[in-house]
Amino acid sequence: MSHHPRLLQPLALRGHTLRNRIVFGAHTANMSDLGLPGPRVKGYLEERALGGAAMVVSEPVPVHRTGVLTRGNYLVGDDAVIPGFRAATDAVKQAGAVVIQQLYHIGAHGDSDLSYAPHWSPSGGPSYHDSDGSHKMTEAEIEELLAAHVSAARRAKDGGFQGVEVWAAYHSLLDQFWTPWSNRRDDKWGGSLENRTRFSRLLIEQIRRACGEDFVVGLAVSYSPAFDVTLSAESLCEIIDLHDANGHVDYVTVGYGSYLEFEGIIPAFTSGEKLTTPLTAQLKSLIKHAVITSEAGVRTPDNAETIIASGEADLVSIVRGQIADPHLARKTMEGRAEDIRGCISCNQMCWGRRSRDYWISCLVNPSVGREFEWGGDRFDPAQTPRDVLVVGSGPAGLEAARVAAERGHRVELVEALPVVGGQFRLAGMQPRRAQILDLMDWYERQFTKLGVTLRLNTFLDAADIAAHSAEVVILATGSLPNEDGFQRWQPQHARLPGIDVGGVWSPEAVLRREARLGASVVVYDEGSNWRGVGTAWALAEQGKQVTIVTPEPFVGKELARTNADGAARRRMAQLGVTFVTEHCLTRWHGNGVTIKNMLTGDEQTLPTSALVMATTNQSFDPWPESFVGKTTHRIGDCTAPRLAAYAFYEGRKLGRDL
Repeated sequence: MSHHPRLLQPLALRGHTLRNRIVFGAHTANMSDLGLPGPRVKGYLEERALGGAAMVVSEPVPVHRTGVLTRGNYLVGDDAVIPGFRAATDAVKQAGAVVIQQLYHIGAHGDSDLSYAPHWSPSGGPSYHDSDGSHKMTEAEIEELLAAHVSAARRAKDGGFQGVEVWAAYHSLLDQFWTPWSNRRDDKWGGSLENRTRFSRLLIEQIRRACGEDFVVGLAVSYSPAFDVTLSAESLCEIIDLHDANGHVDYVTVGYGSYLEFEGIIPAFTSGEKLTTPLTAQLKSLIKHAVITSEAGVRTPDNAETIIASGEADLVSIVRGQIADPHLARKTMEGRAEDIRGCISCNQMCWGRRSRDYWISCLVNPSVGREFEWGGDRFDPAQTPRDVLVVGSGPAGLEAARVAAERGHRVELVEALPVVGGQFRLAGMQPRRAQILDLMDWYERQFTKLGVTLRLNTFLDAADIAAHSAEVVILATGSLPNEDGFQRWQPQHARLPGIDVGGVWSPEAVLRREARLGASVVVYDEGSNWRGVGTAWALAEQGKQVTIVTPEPFVGKELARTNADGAARRRMAQLGVTFVTEHCLTRWHGNGVTIKNMLTGDEQTLPTSALVMATTNQSFDPWPESFVGKTTHRIGDCTAPRLAAYAFYEGRKLGRDL
């Protein structure tokens, strides 16, 4: 018996039958090849359809040259995209999913570096994406954008899409028309509600006429309560009800956040879950024709089942959850929800790569974006199964052991500690990061199912490895903190002056509860990422008086790519953490630390009972280069200390290649 009966119910939509209520919603994957959809796009979308998603909504396509936002956007207004889209949509439909294309124009919030065009908007307001202003459209230009949307919808239909999703979310162009703050026009496109919604209503009506009655038309909106000037839930309900009246809109997808409340658009683990259900529940009680989709913070089948069962929405959009595990829907349908590899909401390789204008991937699923090369999240059996010894159970070792076992190799994983996960498990002990611990539990469940021999509390020396019967040895022994206090921006000092006094600790020692800290702590955060920020946050939650010192211009600079830095700083500020930026350390005194302003050279001494140094680790690789008679591989931090994503990648790649 399924534990998710409502989630798995079919749903009729404009003549199509969705096999369940799980949508793989629109998001910018940035996977085009010089503006054309190629094998990377096809493999990415097809994998989620093979994984059981009922509806796949493809990456948004800019409808006009003034709306280009990313380097990976598809070509604007060019039929050259049709063959590539046709290949992708044929594959998705063959796999049993309905396939939709999102159409977008960002309005005022463009990116001049990419578009080299003025940002067109209703009233010429400022961009919240870059520092430029925007161009107030003439009526002729408004008509041009209407025609551009319709042309893009026709092109989507020619490309095999069964419908389009019109984008009005996150204070995009349509939302800018709707919102009085950003629409200050005094002609037929502004003022009254009827005028402010004229553009979107005409757009949808024209798409319906151009593409036919059997073509799905969706509408994407967002709920963003942080600012009074954005549309309230009541205003959004009134607007959507107006669009629903003629029956042209088949579904409404509700996201969260906006360009003013940016961290809500792709909510990291710092946010709650099921963020849009307050609005979707209101819409469900009001809207007569369109079905309602809830997205943002819908991470698991349990989340989704609760939303559907409670009547808060008709569909759920699980995006990052199906990036992390493209077979989430199929495993749910098969009653194997415990086998779903959960998204940890880190945003590191999805939004983190997109924010730097690369194609997206996933920290826990490095096959993302490589489906066309690696065959997705599926593995071919090894031609010759072998005995494999994996030493070290951090991310690299865990993934190498799992994938090798998936392919039929006989795997033994040996770990010196009493638990798996290495330093990544310690990250799961920082505030709000327990999803990492869930992932560790998932690996252990998979090892049991795959027959991996897991030996904990076991340290192997070189002689033990040499004597082991395994034909293949994988060394994944990770890295260790630098005990010298070396700072990148003080390279003249091999050691931090005064470090021999004692009282200097690593983040790892803090999270393992080995450090004797006292009441006040200075955290020196050279990486400006979770290793330092998360440790400072954890100490503040424990009631310590914390000062975080960083050479960067703001705390959490490297976290900005994940959209979580603001939430972390806000919480630490609420806990009384003091931020000192653009400073490095010159001496530790045992009861205080002297810091130097990197701009002026001025020094001051901060009294404190302990110093935590979040600086670059050093590889731990004490073994011979190779072992006689064995094939030896090194992966993860033992080759070079890096972020966890690269350890998972190397583990997956090696497991596939064995």
